[in-house]
Amino acid sequence: MTRFTQEQLAAARDRLVPDVVADGLHVLFCGINPGLMTAATGHHFARPGNRFWPVLHLSGFTPRLLKPSEQDELLSYGLGITNVVARATARADELSAEEYREGGRLLATKVGRLRPRWLAVVGVTAYRAAFDDRKARVGPQERTIGNTRVWVLPNPSGLNAHWTAAAMAEEYGRLRVAADDA
Repeated sequence: MTRFTQEQLAAARDRLVPDVVADGLHVLFCGINPGLMTAATGHHFARPGNRFWPVLHLSGFTPRLLKPSEQDELLSYGLGITNVVARATARADELSAEEYREGGRLLATKVGRLRPRWLAVVGVTAYRAAFDDRKARVGPQERTIGNTRVWVLPNPSGLNAHWTAAAMAEEYGRLRVAADDA
């Protein structure tokens, strides 16, 4: 993996990272917003400590462990990636409540256009803020966006230490089974 200087990472602040999407996906994974490493590389969940790619594999969504640079391969499995908020920051706590709300509105429009079977928001706090649902918990939600069902997954960031990779893989696996049954 390319090593970036602090200056290069700082220069990635506020950059936009293209979605990995197509119409009619099985699952559209939705991160909070791109981190600086993601913005610098142009690859989602690119920070080395992020557990998204290992958990995706452990849960059975992918037949092998993909690297962030292989993100476009997700489309062949009926999977995609977007974010609640498009702009890159060093930390999610740099985002305002209004950015989350506006991100939720834009995400709902995107989901309505793309029509995935499931929207999987990775981070319960981000879901609560984006959709003004203070009582949401990890798991399937009552909310739908058109015909798209919604599932909240644990945030795979390495900072989310109270969720182990194995526990996350179990929760992601529950979604995979639901998506396979749909």
